[in-house]
Amino acid sequence: MTTLLETRHLEMKFGAVYAARDVNITINEGEILGVIGSNGAGKTTFVNMVTGYLSPTSGDIIYRGNKITGKATRDITRLGICRSFQIPQLFPELPVLENMLIALTIAKQEKPSLFRPAIDRALEDEAHELLSHFDIDQYADQLIQTLPQGVRKLVDIAMATVAKPDLLFLDEPTSGVSADEKMEFMRVLIAALKTTKTAVLFIEHDMEIVEEFSPRCVAFYEGTILADGPTDEVLQDDKVREFVIGSEFHRTPTDAAPKEGAQQC
Repeated sequence: MTTLLETRHLEMKFGAVYAARDVNITINEGEILGVIGSNGAGKTTFVNMVTGYLSPTSGDIIYRGNKITGKATRDITRLGICRSFQIPQLFPELPVLENMLIALTIAKQEKPSLFRPAIDRALEDEAHELLSHFDIDQYADQLIQTLPQGVRKLVDIAMATVAKPDLLFLDEPTSGVSADEKMEFMRVLIAALKTTKTAVLFIEHDMEIVEEFSPRCVAFYEGTILADGPTDEVLQDDKVREFVIGSEFHRTPTDAAPKEGAQQC
């Protein structure tokens, strides 16, 4: 497998407090990786450092063999690393299609010209194609503020993929999605991303989602990596059960079946 991203001894301090300490993670091309941990464990801090929202106190971030530590968020995005947020970053008063067109225009036109229309038929066709890819084209003309949370999340993630990233970070993608819709939401999401061969790291608190859709899992605890490996093994790790998911977590009999939507790495 080809290494896409690697962090080496990554650390982040706020005063005397470590938000992340000696974080070493490798992500391979096309890999799907779940990240778990309680609030404040360092998960989002890790994503913020890699995507340029925070500058690490020490350590290195290597992307495709090149050091990107401390680069600006815009530059990191252009390299092929994108993200979505726990709260969708959308224009609620605009329709879904216009949100997509804005994202596409920003991604494609570094220097907009007054003599060239920002939106044309080809761009609209591309926007519809992306929405169809995530199975939400039927909402194209609806205002964002009228949509269910799950659809808003899919729109937000679809917008994050307009630059065709090689690596996509998702911060709690199922947050706010109803319990009975989470599995279908993730099936649509993972199926769409797998066709692009995008590597995906998603932070998640729902262990059933993690077990179903991430072949590999990383568990954070107090800014450090508690465990990193095949999801089944990580979720049964004694320290992970004690400090992250609780000893009451157990696999159901159907969990032994192949995971639908999960990519084998």
